[in-house]
Amino acid sequence: MNAIQTKKTLSNNVILRKLKIALNMRDEDILEALASVDFKFGKHELSALFRKPNQAQYRPCKDQVLRNFLRGLQKKYRTV
Repeated sequence: MNAIQTKKTLSNNVILRKLKIALNMRDEDILEALASVDFKFGKHELSALFRKPNQAQYRPCKDQVLRNFLRGLQKKYRTV
């Protein structure tokens, strides 16, 4: 193979941003999903997750935040 293959990984911040865009969610919607699974998270903490990595206020999204957000989405959208 002559083509250069690169291995791309998605960070939790990128995954969260892509889900936000795909589901057309506002910050309040994300905070609501987190609150529905009893995960306390502030609006300022959330905005830090969507900043560029070279900004001073940038915060990496931990697995726990993404996991609880996905649990909140399941609770909202899954029909059981």
